[in-house]
Amino acid sequence: MTGEVFPADGMLSLEPVVVGVVLAMAVVTYLTKVGGMWLVRHVELSERLEAGLSVLPGAIVIAILAPELAAGGPAEWGSAGLVLLVMWRTDSILLALCAGVAGVVFLRALL
Repeated sequence: MTGEVFPADGMLSLEPVVVGVVLAMAVVTYLTKVGGMWLVRHVELSERLEAGLSVLPGAIVIAILAPELAAGGPAEWGSAGLVLLVMWRTDSILLALCAGVAGVVFLRALL
């Protein structure tokens, strides 16, 4: 690689190899999604498998957030409590997400 990503003149410089790799990753990601959708249409799913697939997004979120929460401090734990409270009172995932992000930002600045 010959150029800097953020040179002194402020102009963004991207190497062709980097652009190619990013585009290749985008294509592979798209093909994975489309391939999964195609497979689900051509395979008969049992009720148990459908139930498992319906809770998969939540399990992925927990798998990503649980290690962060375990390694986190008071700001992260306080925000997790805030998320639970907002979710319990409003049943709105979007509102709980916004409250959690705002809580982390506020508590990290405060603590």
